[in-house]
Amino acid sequence: MKQTEKYNAELIEKKWQKIWAEAGAFRYGEAAPEGGDASASASAPNSAGKEKYYVLEMFPYPSGKIHMGHVRNYSIGDVVARFKRMRGYDVLHPMGWDSFGLPAENAAIEHDIPPAKWTHQNIASMREQLKRLGLGYDWDREIATCTPQYYRWNQWIFLRLLEKGLAYKKRSSVNWCPDCSTVLANEQVEDGLCWRCEALVEQKSLEQWFFKITEYADELLEGTDNLPGWPERVLVMQRNWIGKSIGAEVVFKVKGRDESINIFTTRPDTLYGTTFMSIATEHPFVEKITTSDRMSDVMAFVEKTKAQAASGARDDEPAVSDGSQEKEGCFTGAYCINPLIGEEIPVFVANFVLMGYGTGAVMAVPAHDQRDFEFAKKYDLPIKVVIRPYPKDGGCDQAKEAFTEPGLLINSGEFDDMPSEDAKVKIVEKLEADGFGKKTITYRIRDWGISRQRYWGCPIPIIYCDKCGTVPVPDSDLPVDLPEDISLGGKGGSPLEADSFSKVDCPKCGMAARREADTMDTFVDSSWYFLRYASPNLETAPFDKATASQALPVDRYIGGIEHAVMHLLYARFFTKALRDLGLVDCDEPFENLLTQGMVCKEITRCPEHGYLSPEENNDGNCSRCGKAIEIGAVEKMSKSKKNTVDPARIIERYGADTTRLFTLFAAPPERDLDWSEDGVEGAYRFVGRVWRLVMESAPLIDGVDAYNEASAAAPLQGYLKDAHRLLHQTIKKVTDDIEKRFHFNTAISAVMELVNSLYLWKGKMGSADKADNTELSVLRESLEGVVQLVSPFAPHMAEELWQRLGRDKALYVSPWPEYSEQALVVDNMTIIVQVNGKMRSKINLSVDSGKDLVEDKAKNDPKVAPWLEGKVVRNMIYVPGKIFNIVVG
Repeated sequence: MKQTEKYNAELIEKKWQKIWAEAGAFRYGEAAPEGGDASASASAPNSAGKEKYYVLEMFPYPSGKIHMGHVRNYSIGDVVARFKRMRGYDVLHPMGWDSFGLPAENAAIEHDIPPAKWTHQNIASMREQLKRLGLGYDWDREIATCTPQYYRWNQWIFLRLLEKGLAYKKRSSVNWCPDCSTVLANEQVEDGLCWRCEALVEQKSLEQWFFKITEYADELLEGTDNLPGWPERVLVMQRNWIGKSIGAEVVFKVKGRDESINIFTTRPDTLYGTTFMSIATEHPFVEKITTSDRMSDVMAFVEKTKAQAASGARDDEPAVSDGSQEKEGCFTGAYCINPLIGEEIPVFVANFVLMGYGTGAVMAVPAHDQRDFEFAKKYDLPIKVVIRPYPKDGGCDQAKEAFTEPGLLINSGEFDDMPSEDAKVKIVEKLEADGFGKKTITYRIRDWGISRQRYWGCPIPIIYCDKCGTVPVPDSDLPVDLPEDISLGGKGGSPLEADSFSKVDCPKCGMAARREADTMDTFVDSSWYFLRYASPNLETAPFDKATASQALPVDRYIGGIEHAVMHLLYARFFTKALRDLGLVDCDEPFENLLTQGMVCKEITRCPEHGYLSPEENNDGNCSRCGKAIEIGAVEKMSKSKKNTVDPARIIERYGADTTRLFTLFAAPPERDLDWSEDGVEGAYRFVGRVWRLVMESAPLIDGVDAYNEASAAAPLQGYLKDAHRLLHQTIKKVTDDIEKRFHFNTAISAVMELVNSLYLWKGKMGSADKADNTELSVLRESLEGVVQLVSPFAPHMAEELWQRLGRDKALYVSPWPEYSEQALVVDNMTIIVQVNGKMRSKINLSVDSGKDLVEDKAKNDPKVAPWLEGKVVRNMIYVPGKIFNIVVG
């Protein structure tokens, strides 16, 4: 017997990648080349009449090497894109590069190379790695955010937002290294110290540009109720981030002074229980109200808190303590007056109150707020109970913890015995009548600070003139080019502060002026890139309105849960703002969101050398010292813990299809994936099994047409009918798993079961001369079905097998197989026969068999009869089509 040709992954994968590239196989807005062969023209007529489908994975930062998380993320998207294309959609599946950012600056300093050169080299390297995976991208639409062709439109959009009143400038705090004389990103602050020189980082107030995202807070919040295709976990995170609170603003007069401190509270029902006030260290009243005898202690506490905050919240994050730090405070010596009862309460500066939420001051009710309770216990402050549990609720030990549930008011004057929810309304009415408060709505979200005192980013298109003030750069002068051939080796400052960039003539008066030296937050780049893909080469606008409106929303967006708030919220804001500017007809950017799980691997450590990479694991011993390694927990792959796997090594050894197949089969997309070498081997074996099955069967079915149920002379019988049914059951299963459930692992498992069944059937067939034409036609139908069903997961092998089966038209332009409802009809049923609930046999009967026939067959089954002998049948329970249980005694 002739030996079957072995599957050569590298040869076949490179062959089909070349064919796809030359044919423009994955272009959006164009019909696929007829025949799908390598000689077809790369330009093709528009694909008329097709429904669009936009699938997009979050674009990567070009670090230089893809990791297994990339492989998983992009393989998921590629399955969807290939499946939808075969289902007849005009699929937009682009790729680009989120290529501005801090890592390029760090690399430039470390390697003495301009960030632009480093970045473009990395893009070229990663592009080839992604192509080696066989990902079906429309590479004609590739974008990179660090190119003037892209960031020109960042600047243009900034100017439109400025005109609309959605961009403005104000003072804000930044991390400042006094030794390096530069602003640090939060990532560059390590334990309150500069990452480079280890100087103590300070908080410094600088003028910063902001986008007015708060203008859209209500719409962003309401929109979370209209995104059924998003994970609820993400929607909850966005709602919490926006943090809409309905409550009251209350005025507390400062004793002995003309000033008043305004606070916001969602619990006006607890106002009678206020026993102290907490204000933020940044509050403007700190120095005003602090008494002289307390000033030195208070200012020392303020400086200490600033140092602790240096590595805390970003400037554009909600400034609310997450409760993880120890709650500390310092008495100011000042008192304020409770407006309801005229009682004096002490004012503390506290580290858990920040200026970003409410008014930067909070009334403290320790009996009914756990944080205040702990603070009061620590500083021996009064705890006054003003709400008791409803009698039916039992309550809690209010000497040990705060009671935070609804209840009945006590010690609250005219409001005693009133339900707390009713008291919230009535107390606010009293405050309004007395002039000490009003009903108020606040938001946790703050305006988005986009200024970054970094070099490698999009320049902000603003000019400062002593005569004209702040002047926008005219559209005709865009882009404001970022100088690329620079060195970052020196200490302090940004290259953009140099005269060669900053000196410019004012576009209004012509006098000497200077450019804005800050660059934009890189989240700006990623807040509209999905729109640019619709018309990536357009030179007159950021995108064509009609084309973008047709492409949007993205039908399936894929990325990590870590982007749940920042990127996804900013993208939603940008889409709504651009809509209001008349640039796009779309309210939401992403209709369906899939947050894929992480790729994880066990950690290995050497007692002497710490974390070890897989290459340093020499059969359980450290390759450097020979000591036995310690196997740790399974955690997310990370460079710092060296538990990464290089995709290039897996691709080189097993091929791209095996690499893709493993990441898709090992776990559902939304779940974490545990790396397994055995799992990779298993995927490789499956690829080999499919290859051998088709290649060994190809000579048998040469010249035979696939079975066609509609044109068949007679219906199939026996095992041929079973084989035909199993194929169509598998088609339905795989189709539903991809389209409805995104359960790629179970889809692949169904194909594996079909392949196993075909091996058993083929083993009984023998040679072609012993098989009739109907048998061979059913075999061809089944084999072609296997190849089509496996194609989204292992496209290279599938294309090659499709061609080997004699198909002239390439698989990527072939339709997805349809299942036949008629073929799914089952003629027979298997009934499990039980005696007293224990299975004793199985019987196969026609599906139209009645209960009497089932009873007769069950009682007389040779495996059942012995269990009935000498027994009295007490009852018989029949679950139609499934179980027949005989109860005996």
